[in-house]
Amino acid sequence: MRLESEPAPDSGTIAGCLIHPSAETDLPAQTRVAIAVSRYNDALTGRLLEAAVARLVAAGIAAGRIEIAWVPGAFELPLAADRLAASDRFAAVVCLGVVIRGETSHDRHINTAVAAGIEAVSRQRGIPVAFGVLTCETAAQAEARAGGAVGNKGDEAAGAAIAMIRLLASIEQTPGPPPSQPASGR
Repeated sequence: MRLESEPAPDSGTIAGCLIHPSAETDLPAQTRVAIAVSRYNDALTGRLLEAAVARLVAAGIAAGRIEIAWVPGAFELPLAADRLAASDRFAAVVCLGVVIRGETSHDRHINTAVAAGIEAVSRQRGIPVAFGVLTCETAAQAEARAGGAVGNKGDEAAGAAIAMIRLLASIEQTPGPPPSQPASGR
């Protein structure tokens, strides 16, 4: 997921529409971000964490405004994300973990629960909760996605969180319709 810039409205269809920016706008002042990261497969999650923090700092979030919560494994990420989001201290939560397929179906059950849990936290708490959990068939695939040939999903998850912080700030700052227009937009 690369959100380097907004697409140019090059068609007459969307010309004149209000487009909320998710990239290349200033982050709200005093933005704080939490990162929940799994200790399981920590050689890989550590690389995801390094890249996520670097991306947040590059976006202008001071390191002192980033909090890191270590959890035992990926399964515990949704609960940690929920508590962090419920604190009302953060504009977003980034979840980082690595689940590699083994000889049984255990990984599929973990992946399903973690993905559903992270999505539910975002919807229920109303803040971005970014999914930076690698769900790989092999250790080589995980290596490639934790700073290897395929990139770093920690960086990408942090980038998604930043884009959503900007988008939500833009939506919240947009005034409603004038009193003469219906608020429903229908």
